[in-house]
Amino acid sequence: MDQSDAVPIGELWEERRFLLDVAHWMLGDPGAAESVVDEAYRQWYRLSDAARRQVTAPRSWLAKTVGGICLDRLAGSGRGEDQEGQHGTRPSEVEEEAGRVVLNALESLSTAERAAFVFRAFGMAPGTVADLVGRTEPELAELAARARQRLRLRRTRPTTSRQHDAVVHAVRGACATEDGALLTSLLCPDAAAFFDGGGKVRALTGPVHGCRQVADSLLTLLARSPHTTLTTHSVNGRTGLVARYGGRVAAVISLDVSDDRVAQVWVMLNPDKLRSWNHRPA
Repeated sequence: MDQSDAVPIGELWEERRFLLDVAHWMLGDPGAAESVVDEAYRQWYRLSDAARRQVTAPRSWLAKTVGGICLDRLAGSGRGEDQEGQHGTRPSEVEEEAGRVVLNALESLSTAERAAFVFRAFGMAPGTVADLVGRTEPELAELAARARQRLRLRRTRPTTSRQHDAVVHAVRGACATEDGALLTSLLCPDAAAFFDGGGKVRALTGPVHGCRQVADSLLTLLARSPHTTLTTHSVNGRTGLVARYGGRVAAVISLDVSDDRVAQVWVMLNPDKLRSWNHRPA
């Protein structure tokens, strides 16, 4: 995965809000607008990596796609509805990237755990992954959680809460000051970052490997702007990072620490999974 595809958080959220406004204006229904925008992003991810890079103005491409889907729905052609439920990640791309991940870190997992973990890391919809793995969605969630826990135990050594917190605070400081050298030094040489956009924002669609590549992708995502803030916060029971854009939670980041360095970074960008965060007290 090329970290140069990373997009600043502000751009991701302004783009999605703009597309929702376009769809709402055309259809007059916020629920239908959400569905149309989700379908537009699915069509975006159906493009090959090469095809996406040839799109010089992704926001314009997505707006045109949203308009086309809305027009089809208004005309009653049903094209947008027929396409709902399909997922934009091409199986060949998933298999190619998954193969590289499996060779490195997933040897210890069962076949079902491995599939659940890898496919969810690519942002595939739970129903789609459940069908591929041959399990129900609750079983899939349990498999993915178990896989993540086993990988964490396999790749990291125990650290105290104080050590973990110190590393997380240092990472926050490096990101806030956009200090690439410092951030790189806080990551393990073989660090990996996973980005879950759920196919609903233009997030990276696969893992990023290597301390320099992970640092670059995080600095791009968290690029300084007047509307973006980054704070420490409890995430899954340990100190993590929460990025807000315009006061709303736009990303939740958990860090796996090993020997005073970050081994893995997990970035949640899926708007659906962030709704609960935006309903919590500040």
